[in-house]
Amino acid sequence: MGAGLWASRREGTAEDYFLAGRSVRWWGVAASVFGTNISANHLVGMLGIGFSIGFAQSHFELGAVVALIVLAYAFLEVYRRLGLYTLSEYLGKRFDARSQSLYALLMIVLVMVQLTAAFYIGSRSLLLLLEGSALAVSYEMGIGLIALITGVYTILGGLKAVVFTDVVQSVLLLAAGIAVALLTFSQPEIGGWAGMMAQDAAREASAQKMHLYLPSDHPDLPWSGALTGLMVLHLFYWTTNQYVVQRALAARSLSEARTGIVAAGFLKLLVPFFAIGGGVAASLLFQQRIPDEVIDPDAAMPELIRMVVPIGFGLVGLISAGLLGAILSSIDSMVNSASTLVTFDIYRKWIKPDASDRELLVLGRWMIALLIVVAMALALVTYDAESKGNFFLRVSSMSGHFTPGLFVVFAFGMLTKRATATASMCAIVVAPVFSFLIEPLYAALANSSPMLESTFGSELNFLHRVLLTTAFASLVILIVSSRGVASNEQQAHTIANIRGLRDGALRRVAMFVLVGAIALLALGLLVDGSLVSTRVAAVLASLLVIIGAVPWIRAGRSEGEIGLVRRILASDRFWTVILSGCTVFLMFEFF
Repeated sequence: MGAGLWASRREGTAEDYFLAGRSVRWWGVAASVFGTNISANHLVGMLGIGFSIGFAQSHFELGAVVALIVLAYAFLEVYRRLGLYTLSEYLGKRFDARSQSLYALLMIVLVMVQLTAAFYIGSRSLLLLLEGSALAVSYEMGIGLIALITGVYTILGGLKAVVFTDVVQSVLLLAAGIAVALLTFSQPEIGGWAGMMAQDAAREASAQKMHLYLPSDHPDLPWSGALTGLMVLHLFYWTTNQYVVQRALAARSLSEARTGIVAAGFLKLLVPFFAIGGGVAASLLFQQRIPDEVIDPDAAMPELIRMVVPIGFGLVGLISAGLLGAILSSIDSMVNSASTLVTFDIYRKWIKPDASDRELLVLGRWMIALLIVVAMALALVTYDAESKGNFFLRVSSMSGHFTPGLFVVFAFGMLTKRATATASMCAIVVAPVFSFLIEPLYAALANSSPMLESTFGSELNFLHRVLLTTAFASLVILIVSSRGVASNEQQAHTIANIRGLRDGALRRVAMFVLVGAIALLALGLLVDGSLVSTRVAAVLASLLVIIGAVPWIRAGRSEGEIGLVRRILASDRFWTVILSGCTVFLMFEFF
């Protein structure tokens, strides 16, 4: 609260309040992007799924790196050159006001879903952590406490307060998460990371948890969905999601924004080891210490903290603060972004186009207060504090009905001149309808087709559903666009036009990516057939990525008086390639 109030002392214009005056440094972008994403619901949920399902949950982190790179080097420059406050403004320029308003409304709904979940898991975690202490709280009190702390500095300070507090909260979060992981791995029953890997390898093949790729009929995280539908969710979340991209729009420059995004990618690579790997270790520890107790996935982290963290050294307080900080860093980001959408895409767009900065500031603050109150009420009536499921996957599944259509509209708008405004609106509207209808249709087909059921399961996994919905939305845009023509003004807002790319540049990039993906897929097939070891494949894959990207690094190298090595090390492209190589290495190492 202190950091947020300090940052809020000078918020004179709408740009100051909603985009931090476009003055955020790269480290602020990195911390805010990471803190916004890795909330308590994310951290607790990740450990819970590692505990109950396994390391395959790491796809939620590894795939995010790919999407972050797409944001940094494809979409972000377009957003920044257009001087946008909200991403829906892009749809208004590329298509029309209908698509802009639909995006804004859907994003507000999705933010409320995520916000309600954040209140739920945050209060539930505090309830379990503080149980039996002098600071014990009820589920209702926890929600009220979180709302009060977040609301004070977010209402007063806007995005600048959010970014400053996210820096503090990200440090606390990392300290808390890593501390719990180190204490867990240090337990004699675990024997460190190597001991955990050895114990997991000694399990029956079907019970092993330290593998990224689960069968295609797995009910939660099939490999076929993790590499397809989940990637669509990643691309939506990281490239077209208002409350994530808003941090990059607030950066001082495009270069600082890219550096911050890449730094956030490196932070994301830590999560599989301390959160998800920690969950796998927790499953081994609980099995040996409390074999007769049934631990719910969402309660795994608080239970683990009570089991491994020694009392009397302040560690419980540090970890509790880290969890609380993680809750706040997501809630403040979401309410600020939802308020921005309401202020610019509804109020200024439709109600009062000539609204002054003062009016926008006042409305923005009132909207934050209203959103917090509504989310509190929803968390109280829609969530059960005694829930026993993987809520992280439930929230992802709910959001997955709406996000494919939105991402497809952005992708077609960015990449092709042919997409029309009517096609955009149709895709946004009909994609969720298709998404809800395809599940019972699949169930009927699987019931009559043993091959389909044995391959993908008796029920349609939500990641497969996202893939089918994406394909359907793309088909809708192609068909409807073939019956109309976008205006010259609308066509001017593609990546190629705004960035001044030469003809065929995007096709060459697409071909390069396609060839690389095919090479990695072929290497994966060799590993699956036991023709190449996972370690050899991991090294070959990372070298393939790094060597293939050398021309791209050289093309972006700046000239100057400093030496070649220093110029390369100062290049965001260099670190992007290293990040990509590390990501691909992990995808094969834990095959």
